[in-house]
Amino acid sequence: MTSLDGEQSNDSEPTPAPRKLSRRFMLGGLAAAGAGAAAAPLLAACGNDKSDGPPGYGTGINEGFDGDIELDVRDSKPDWTPFEVKKAPEGAPNVLVVLFDDTGLASWSPYGGRINMPTLQKLADEGLTYTQWHTTALCSPTRSTMLTGRNHHVNRFASITESTNGFPGAAGRLPAQCATVGQILQDNGYSTFWVGKNHNVPEEDVSSGGSKSEWPLAKGFDRYYGFLGGETNNWYPDLVEDNRFIEPPQTPEQGYHLSKDLADNAIKMIRDQRSSNPSKPWYMWFCPGANHAPHHSPAEYAEKYKGQFDDGYEAYRTWVLGRMIDKGIMPQGTQLTPLNPLPKDVALDDDQVLPWDSLSADQKRLFSRMAEVFAGFSEYTDAQVGRIIDFLDQTGQRENTVIMFAADNGASGEGSPNGSVNENKFFNGYPDSLEENMRYIDVLGTPATYNHYPTGWAAAFSTPFQMFKRYAQFSGGTCDPLVISWPKGIKAKGQLRHQYHHSTDIVATIYDVTGVEMPDTYRGVKQYPLNGVSMRYTFDDPDAATKKEKQYYAMLGTRGIWQDGWKASAIHAAISGEGHFDDDKWELYHVDEDRSESKNLADENPDKLKELIALWDTEAKDNYVLPLDDRTAVEQLGVERPQAEPPRDKYVYYPGTSPVPEGVAVNIRGKSYKILADVDLAPDAQGVIFAHGSRFGGHTLFVKDNTLHYVYNFLGIAPEQDFVASQPLTPGKHVVGMEFKIEGKGPDGESTGTTTLYIDGQPVGTGPMRAQVGKFTLAGDGLCVGWDSGDNVSQQYQHPGTFTGGTIADVTISTGNETYADLQKEAAAALSRN
Repeated sequence: MTSLDGEQSNDSEPTPAPRKLSRRFMLGGLAAAGAGAAAAPLLAACGNDKSDGPPGYGTGINEGFDGDIELDVRDSKPDWTPFEVKKAPEGAPNVLVVLFDDTGLASWSPYGGRINMPTLQKLADEGLTYTQWHTTALCSPTRSTMLTGRNHHVNRFASITESTNGFPGAAGRLPAQCATVGQILQDNGYSTFWVGKNHNVPEEDVSSGGSKSEWPLAKGFDRYYGFLGGETNNWYPDLVEDNRFIEPPQTPEQGYHLSKDLADNAIKMIRDQRSSNPSKPWYMWFCPGANHAPHHSPAEYAEKYKGQFDDGYEAYRTWVLGRMIDKGIMPQGTQLTPLNPLPKDVALDDDQVLPWDSLSADQKRLFSRMAEVFAGFSEYTDAQVGRIIDFLDQTGQRENTVIMFAADNGASGEGSPNGSVNENKFFNGYPDSLEENMRYIDVLGTPATYNHYPTGWAAAFSTPFQMFKRYAQFSGGTCDPLVISWPKGIKAKGQLRHQYHHSTDIVATIYDVTGVEMPDTYRGVKQYPLNGVSMRYTFDDPDAATKKEKQYYAMLGTRGIWQDGWKASAIHAAISGEGHFDDDKWELYHVDEDRSESKNLADENPDKLKELIALWDTEAKDNYVLPLDDRTAVEQLGVERPQAEPPRDKYVYYPGTSPVPEGVAVNIRGKSYKILADVDLAPDAQGVIFAHGSRFGGHTLFVKDNTLHYVYNFLGIAPEQDFVASQPLTPGKHVVGMEFKIEGKGPDGESTGTTTLYIDGQPVGTGPMRAQVGKFTLAGDGLCVGWDSGDNVSQQYQHPGTFTGGTIADVTISTGNETYADLQKEAAAALSRN
């Protein structure tokens, strides 16, 4: 007798009685006697045949299935094995990686610094403090290495996402050959969370309608809450939850600060996971906005440091080096390097440090206060991390949680020699003014400023090394804090580790401690090998030889190479725009003997230097490092990059939409432009028609007291450039707007020209105006219609300045050659049809 699957049955077994028709499995209408023969091919194709699928589809979807499939489910045997979600290895720990920004080795108390970090100190006392852990010298590149375990050029992150240039090592999109730690852990039974800063999504994708292929959820993270850009206003952040933009849950007046909000959401994610899947381990990447500018600190934390930096940054360097030596962070005999180490013909003016003794009393008072606010910002954020760790203690998770607490590059020199109340000036190539900065000394760190300390503190917080963030050839840019604590897995308590390591080693270490392996192939793509090595060998052996063999460095035109305790460094200024890399002079340091890189041994060891330069050339070739790019910040940030949308010179925006990020909004930088809005006004019309940017750089068209205003806030420099209509607005339909015509350039490269305000095609106000040639902001305060997101552009209305008393049909912004009159006719025609 033949069964439904075509196999011969045992004649000695009785034939089972037929089931009632109502209980038969219906296959394409085949249910009565005689259906078996017709159903056999179907069952052969998708039933017990476990290897062959439909023609052309390779192996069948039943591959690995060990049950039995018959016509009737009651005659079949299930097998859940091939459908089960993979579980993490037994006993696998949770992993919490905390990554601060812009923090030199000499900043924090566990390393001897003056900034009190109780949470970090507790972790250091319970675990290990690393003294030679290095980064790439810049945020996006370092973060990419901690996402994949590969070198930053392999990840296509030669620099930040805002300065991609279309070459293989600098395209700003993670290649499929570099699967992330989130993806690998997620596929191996981990819950995965990312909270805080991202800065690895291409600028052109940071939009509601943009590609989500590089967003955290597409890179292996179950949940995301934070900001996608390189920085954000800590009082008015630009927030993303999972795959959508959201507004902050509170205002500063209600007690909001980004660091606290991020900790709140981190705790909630872990609590939710603990409530639903308590046996499942989790991985969390917690990346606060601290210590990146703007340095926004609650007043009570900044006040903790009142007077503590009055001795100045040169005195701090001497004091902190002594502390670092006493603690064993630096070996006895470590020498202090020069405050301005680069030759005058190489150094940039913006990266110079003004000697403390040369400062006026006002400068000293201002610079000291800037350091106090920075310190308060750092300690406040440390306290928020402490809340997360307290929650782990309360829920019994701390014992088997690996915590890595680090920073992504050296202290930041982007505040210029004079410090800044608006860091955006740096990215616009615009100088700071002591007179202007002094006006804000009493409100530094509040929503009124976007502040950044001067280069002197960058050098001090990167003691004892040369230079700071952006400079990859010196440890001032790359040597950063790292503390690792794992009560269950690390026996040593409160010890130092001096092995040489790099940010590429974090992922390899995570795989090692979790028992998860990096596959050779991921989702059908052969994987690029990990460049990092696991640091686990250091956990219980303080004297173990360094397993890192070599590490190249390259950032913004600077470059260096480390191997076996020796380092070669090319002398070049970051983002100098000078080029001529073949003319760079190389220096040589024996880092094992000279930790601060204070003695140039190039003349004494020419063969060793030649060997290391040749190694750098090989590493550059193997890691897609070339071409080197030292163009200025304004040049790099101003590069036109491919967009998802076709090029156009006319943009139409509508009310009720999320803010349009600057990376995809209309680009008016260095251009003449026109803004027109179709409005229907009630007698009490009031509020923002259009806004883009913030008080630190932006422009806005709004109605106040029946009068049309256009404000261009040039880098936050008071007073606002306010153009006011000479006649009131009347109720009814109108086309209102403005036009800016470039006529020249100012002394610092800014655009200068004439702005004219219009109502229904008639000029109602005109005057001179200057406009930024750089971005309004690196990240945040996008373009809005009908309100002003984040921090408002003009102080003539209160956040969010929502438009009321009428309707806005749309707002058109044009950078094309057509006249305002032509656009007015188009708008009037459209308005008449509404």
